[in-house]
Amino acid sequence: MAKDQRPRLRAAPLEKPFRIVLIEPEIPQNTGNIARLSAATQSPLHLVGRLGFRIDEHAVRRAGLDYWHLVQLEQHYDFAHFRHAHQGARPRLFSAVAKKSYLDADFRPGDALVFGKESVGLDDELLERFPDDVFGIPTLGPVRSLNLANAVAIVLYEALRQAGALEGAAPG
Repeated sequence: MAKDQRPRLRAAPLEKPFRIVLIEPEIPQNTGNIARLSAATQSPLHLVGRLGFRIDEHAVRRAGLDYWHLVQLEQHYDFAHFRHAHQGARPRLFSAVAKKSYLDADFRPGDALVFGKESVGLDDELLERFPDDVFGIPTLGPVRSLNLANAVAIVLYEALRQAGALEGAAPG
């Protein structure tokens, strides 16, 4: 059997998927990696506010994002617009300045996993509005923060693990 035709490890998608919410992402490569993660986990991707790049068909094709059509993508003018459109989504905010670890978060299917822009993260006003829902990823070294795409992957897979979505994964 050719390498490309070998079965891949698959799990059933969640009935209520986690939502990945990026507020004003600045780096197209990060958003491209997160979009691939979104497609691989069937987690809708929400882009909020001004983007630091274009995502029109030409730009996506030029970047070689051949999985873009698999991404459940929504764009929102601002976070209030996202909240109005998805009122049932409980916000779980992620910040390098959080006081609680993502490992202490209780994730539920349908939660909105909210991340800020690469340069400054989430703004203080938003963090102050949801003080009990702010979590971070502990680091062992002196770096300021993790790469956005890595942070989203770490958090999303912990959320999927807690929701039991990875149990029963089998080649398919």
